[in-house]
Amino acid sequence: MSTLFFRSRLSPLYLIASSLFLCASVFVWSGCDRTETVFVERPFYDSPPAAAVGFLGYDDQDVGLTVCGNCHVGQQAAWEGTAHAAAWEGLQASGHAQAFCENCHTAGPLGNPLTEAVGFAGTGDSRYHDVQCESCHGAGQQHVTNPDASQPIAAIGIGDLSDLANATSCAECHQGSHHPFAEEWAQSGHASVVGFAAARPECESCHRGQGALKSWGVKAEYAEKNSVDHLPITCAVCHDPHDATNEGQLRFPVESVSLEENLCAQCHNRRTVPDPSSSHGLAPHAPQAALLIGEGGWFPPGVQIEQGQIVASHGSVANRRLCASCHVSQFEVTDEVTGDFVFQATGHLFTAMPCVGPDGIPVTGDCELAEEARAYSGCATAGCHLTTTAAASAMIASSTSIEDRANELLAVLELVDPGLDESGGEIDAGDPTFTTAEGAFFNYNLATFGDDVYGSTAHNPFLTEALLIASIQVVEDTYGVSAASGIDYDVEMERILNAAPKDVIAIPQRTGEIRVQPISSRR
Repeated sequence: MSTLFFRSRLSPLYLIASSLFLCASVFVWSGCDRTETVFVERPFYDSPPAAAVGFLGYDDQDVGLTVCGNCHVGQQAAWEGTAHAAAWEGLQASGHAQAFCENCHTAGPLGNPLTEAVGFAGTGDSRYHDVQCESCHGAGQQHVTNPDASQPIAAIGIGDLSDLANATSCAECHQGSHHPFAEEWAQSGHASVVGFAAARPECESCHRGQGALKSWGVKAEYAEKNSVDHLPITCAVCHDPHDATNEGQLRFPVESVSLEENLCAQCHNRRTVPDPSSSHGLAPHAPQAALLIGEGGWFPPGVQIEQGQIVASHGSVANRRLCASCHVSQFEVTDEVTGDFVFQATGHLFTAMPCVGPDGIPVTGDCELAEEARAYSGCATAGCHLTTTAAASAMIASSTSIEDRANELLAVLELVDPGLDESGGEIDAGDPTFTTAEGAFFNYNLATFGDDVYGSTAHNPFLTEALLIASIQVVEDTYGVSAASGIDYDVEMERILNAAPKDVIAIPQRTGEIRVQPISSRR
């Protein structure tokens, strides 16, 4: 009997099945008198063309097995579910495939620091179809030949933001008028690093790319992992290059209504209530998620509302994508005269209702709330408002009311403490005694977070206005001062409670928040 042993380039599951078959064969043939073992050596991979410059590509294109995947089984299996694994087919099925598109849909010089024609760009060989491992990690031949001698670790930094045309990593393909992810991201806050915060261990999980990945338990290697330089919140911080479990290959889902699981809430849920132990404790830090679910802010004693009672539709399960519905809104810009395509907004400015230029393209900065000045398309398509006009009208009306109430609260607080948060007065974050004025001042800061009232208006206008009114009342009662407006705040509170959505299903609350009640007045 002859028993064959061979080195295969097939998948591990196939190898297991083959091994079981061979074992069974040996058992059946064990009655034979003569046994001969024959070893048949096969190359681990087919040598790539010289023009590929060390790119290996597919081992078995029919089943989508990369050469890298023969060893990196887990990464291969996860990658197979991503859009990258079907990039070539997707291009061909698009109906507008052209030669200049191909380098972004194949393994070659785009997506990594290489600039020469390598992989598909150098050969045109179909073994390099799709965005494979080497698209980001670079040529694999040297590593396969001698694994200990080289480790082709991918970088997740974007490169020079002032020269995105020559960017590296994800931005090299995810840019241009049809998919300007990189251009929009580069203008967003995620592209900037606040150095002093990134350097603080207690802050790095949100202000430093390496810190965010570490806090989320990501153990994968990447070029910048141990760098002393602070990495911004780049594409691969939020998106997992190897895993398509969540929509958009995100590390946490955005369609989750649980703040423990939602991607944006991992960071945008900080100092949502006053913190007397902090010198910054009278200013919210990132209160957006808690405000959505009706949990953010200081609730004065005796107030008619409870935490979690006022939940706007934006913060209920009716808005399944939560933050992303408004902050990552995608829409197409066309020429008003010809109807021709102009720009595809990706939402990666991360600005809800972004301002738009004369051509309709979203821009950074501030502008008026008028419908023609901003893109309200996300408000209508998310299902919260029937039309963009209705959304703009609601935003203008609510923000005007909240701004009026915020100014009234500030006026009575100045009667109590003309210096406001300067040290030594009734509003002093450095004094451990927490006062009514400090709680009210926190609510003022919550309403005007970001130097205007637009954020609190969009996240939860009913709760914001209710907290402002309750704060005015408790400051008046505690300190014997009076607002000059002469408004009946009991009537106003009743109006708000009647206008607030009824029977909404609230989002599950995040636990562990510190709830602070006023202790005394320093007077």
